[in-house]
Parts: sequence; structure tokens; C-alpha cells
Amino acid sequence: MTTHQTSQTMKPATAAKKLGVYLQATPAEFQEGVVTRAELTALQADPPAWLRDLRRDGPHPRPVVASKLGVSIAGLARGGITEALTTEQIDALKQDDPEWLRQERSVQVDVRKEAARVKELHKEQQEKRQNQGR
Repeated sequence: MTTHQTSQTMKPATAAKKLGVYLQATPAEFQEGVVTRAELTALQADPPAWLRDLRRDGPHPRPVVASKLGVSIAGLARGGITEALTTEQIDALKQDDPEWLRQERSVQVDVRKEAARVKELHKEQQEKRQNQGR
């Protein structure tokens, strides 16, 4: 008995997320079809011009915008940014450096410090448990 191997597919939204691009800015054929894992791997390994352009110029999805600005996605929302932004718009925001952006960056620094502190605490507790078992 032979088995027929089918390739796994994903919705365009999932593929766009994995590629780090804004779905609505992708070509129509990408938005309307399904993407196989092999196609996704090929797009990642050798991106076509449209993908390179989107990654460079945008519009970028909110997770990418947040990362480029150094804030959380929730911080973007608190700052009134709910839509995808182009690289030019992101650069303009960085240049203007509004109060909300400075505040959200400060919050993000505090969150990262706390995460590092908790990670170190867990590491120390793990080491204590290992040493007690000896």
C-alpha cells in the first residue's frame, strides 16, 4: 500500500505573519491562494522583489512597527497607532519623538529589566534545588 504525501498548507494571513509583512500589501495572488511550507521556505530563502520591497518600505504590520519603535503592541495602541505604517512614517515618528513614544519606550525598558530579574531569580532557585539534591 502506498501513501500519498500531501504538503501542508497555510492561509495567506499565517504566511504573511511568518514572513513579517502586512497581508493587505501583498500581491492579490498571494492573498487569494494558499501557501505550502515549501513555498514559504522558498520565499524566505530567496524573496521575490515584492517581498523585499515590503520588508524594506512597508507598510509593516503592528508587531514589526512596535519592534522598530522599541515599544509593545499595546504601547502602539495607547499611542493611537492602530494601522500599519511605512518605514518612512516610522522614521518620522522616531524623528518627532512624541511624549507617548518616550513613555512607552521607558515602559518597555522597565519590562525587559523585570523579565531579566525574574529569569535570574528562577535560575538561582533552580541551582539551589539542584544543590540540595546532592
